[in-house]
Amino acid sequence: MKKIILSLSFLIVGLTILSQTPRLSLYEEFTGENCPPCASANPPLNLLLASPTNTPKIIAIKWQVPIPSAPSSTWSLYQTNKIEIDWRWKTAANGGYGYIPSINSAPSSKIDGQEASVFGASSGHPANLNNNVISSAAAIPSAFSINMTRAWNQAYSAVNLTVNIQASQTYTPNGNLIFRLVMIERHVNFAVAPGTNGEKYFEDVAVKSFPTLQNGTAMTAGTWSVGQTQTFTINCVLPSYIRDKSEIAFVGFIQDDGNQKVAQAGLANSEGLSNDAKAISAFVPNLSCTNTIAPDITIKNNGNNVITAFTITPYIDGVSKPVFTWSGNLAVGASTTMAISSITVSGGSHSFSYNISAVSGTDNNLVNNNANTKFVTISNYQTTPIVEGFTSSFPPINWSTFNTSSGPSWIKSTSCGGFGLSSESTKMDFYTYAAGTINELILPPINLAGAITPTLTFDLAYATYANEADKLEVFVSDDCGDNWTNVYDKSGTNLNTAPPTTSPFVPSAAQWRKEDVNLFGYSSSSILIKFVATSAYGNNLYIDNVNLSQLNPVGIYSKLLPNINIEVFPNPTSGDVNLTVNSINNSKYKIYLINSLGQVIFEKNFNFSVGINNIQINTKQYPEGIFNVVVESNNIKTIKKITIIK
Repeated sequence: MKKIILSLSFLIVGLTILSQTPRLSLYEEFTGENCPPCASANPPLNLLLASPTNTPKIIAIKWQVPIPSAPSSTWSLYQTNKIEIDWRWKTAANGGYGYIPSINSAPSSKIDGQEASVFGASSGHPANLNNNVISSAAAIPSAFSINMTRAWNQAYSAVNLTVNIQASQTYTPNGNLIFRLVMIERHVNFAVAPGTNGEKYFEDVAVKSFPTLQNGTAMTAGTWSVGQTQTFTINCVLPSYIRDKSEIAFVGFIQDDGNQKVAQAGLANSEGLSNDAKAISAFVPNLSCTNTIAPDITIKNNGNNVITAFTITPYIDGVSKPVFTWSGNLAVGASTTMAISSITVSGGSHSFSYNISAVSGTDNNLVNNNANTKFVTISNYQTTPIVEGFTSSFPPINWSTFNTSSGPSWIKSTSCGGFGLSSESTKMDFYTYAAGTINELILPPINLAGAITPTLTFDLAYATYANEADKLEVFVSDDCGDNWTNVYDKSGTNLNTAPPTTSPFVPSAAQWRKEDVNLFGYSSSSILIKFVATSAYGNNLYIDNVNLSQLNPVGIYSKLLPNINIEVFPNPTSGDVNLTVNSINNSKYKIYLINSLGQVIFEKNFNFSVGINNIQINTKQYPEGIFNVVVESNNIKTIKKITIIK
């Protein structure tokens, strides 16, 4: 008898399941372009969601929230859709949807409008999402099915979406039952990161909702009965800020605003266009030692028709170069890589980009016709010493920056300078940049032939956040970057010049240290030196008063040390500048003035007595700008910055 009862129970359960609809769960991630942990959390999250095991079970919408802050770029993912994004994550008291519990960190998530912990995750952080959590959410049958069909209009400027909702079991809502429709871009690639965390690849980005996210489309009020349906059509006009039409998809979901639970989700996936040439990549070696480059470009046929011709317009730093026309047979879905004719460039940091036009059979998707990259060209090796206090434009003349993420890099700081002697330096914002972000600051190419013991000195200030091991390295090359040698390597507490702090670090005058890097063996005519900063998402690092000289001076080179006590006033000045030098003995001094190009524009010798010595320099003959005043005695130098105004 027990066996019969068990068999009957199984039959009843089986019939119940068949009368219900499998669930496609909705995963809402609250991430951010300025959020360093998001940059490291999203790649594994994307892989998990894209697994063939999980795609039938869950679909994502990524809301790019302003946590910890909003990107300043107009074309950031947040700024282009901020009204909807703010409504989705904010509390009801602040004009938002009012998810309970509230969204107060990034990255975080909701699964079907609920906390991820409901389905077995330890928290809503994406790192805690796994196959078991996804399966647990999807295992709860839904009372509804959603079927969405889409069709481009003739101009590929809008999508007509027909939605059919059907109840598979009786459902009584707790509040208003709303169907919300969100346009997403399945894959977005930025050439330059739109925020500060270095992230430039995004998936399932919320672009716009129809008719609105707040109101959605109201579903039939009251209890739904088995078999009841509701059908409607929504015209979805593409906003101007779409990055790639071929990546447009739609996520629709039924949400009970009484308890915030999502009853079912649906996907109308991306569809190709008739004619679409897509710029995939641009390649130039990061470092070039000639004044000509020959970039490689890759083009894909992203449409549904064969491409037989197109025109390429290359650009250097936004300035167009001679165009060329390609002809051939590029099959649907195929890519081709080709070399651009050689282009002459000057020394320094540059960008290369190109645009596709005149595509055979027209091009229905112009927004994906561009690609770009950055590179540095090495030309002349200067023979004058490098003395840089970061007082003028940034990067300084003949300096270059480069990073692997194409996002933010070294910047000029106006909040502090070496040992409190100025308010300018260069800053690496480890406090904001994602862990693993690598940023290079490349010094001007220099000729050190004849230097006996080359030495690099610089002022450093850094404090850890907690236990993060942010790293600063110095590399040297004497073969134009083919090979690099590490000559300085400090990280974490070894880099510290101040106690750890959880606030963004800004050093006091006493929180600086002078670093000396011996470059013995690099007395050649073609030397490259670069600072390399690797973020561990720790705290800010500052560098000032970079000097490339030698321990035993020959000619103009000498080791620079801040132990001659001088004062400069008035500063800024429009006429005479007064120097007070406190000499510890009777000694010969040399004082000279160096402009932003590293040129010595004033030089004079003095015999100073023990104690206070005063001199005056007339600056009326010099142009406006920021200059270094160098005071030298017995091969020891001190630098002060002055600003000349008119």
